[in-house]
Amino acid sequence: MHLRRLSRVVTLAAFLCGWLQSASAQTEALPDPAASLRDRLDPPTRVAVQAVIDSAAANGLPTWPLVSKALEGSAKGAPAPRILTAVRLLSADLTIARNALGADADEETLVAGVGALRVGAPAPYLRELRATHRGPSIAWPLAVLADLVSRGVPVDTAAGVILSLARAGAVDAAYTQLEEQVRQDVSAGVPPGTAAAARAAAGGGRIGSINGPVFAVPRGPARPDGARRP
Repeated sequence: MHLRRLSRVVTLAAFLCGWLQSASAQTEALPDPAASLRDRLDPPTRVAVQAVIDSAAANGLPTWPLVSKALEGSAKGAPAPRILTAVRLLSADLTIARNALGADADEETLVAGVGALRVGAPAPYLRELRATHRGPSIAWPLAVLADLVSRGVPVDTAAGVILSLARAGAVDAAYTQLEEQVRQDVSAGVPPGTAAAARAAAGGGRIGSINGPVFAVPRGPARPDGARRP
């Protein structure tokens, strides 16, 4: 639904941009993932990556983002261990997103969920937003959250703004309007956090006043393996 807009915002995870930009074309002529990996990865790396993909498929996760991540790494000349680590971390993040957003979350929503996780929003926040949002999908609110953080808005402020809009019954157009207004304010020299909070307090311009304190995002525990997200 919002593939082009989503591709614009998750700037901290390059594979997301590539996957979302080409998603519409892929639905019409999806390339053979096995052939794509065979053509781009050396045999040991291909076998290891395919094992991650097979495991993800068995657990009901979308697999094309994993293929896309591996191909992106290959295109950038990343060493094999880094490609494999990136694919494994992505699979783990998709699992976290799916657990938070529900088994019925589609690929677009899960990809947006990964984007939100990777800018610092924890899984409990994704669950709360899902329970609060009244629309058919929270993919776009999550994408706008990632965009706000990428523009310098503190993650707790951005999370509070998005949750407040959801509580007010905002539709996607309201999130888009907020995003555009914050972008304009930041370009004019307003501190990102100040711009987001002020725009949300004004109801994003159209949806009315939003009451309640900014939602404080809890900090999740460190990854057990100490690995950083690629």
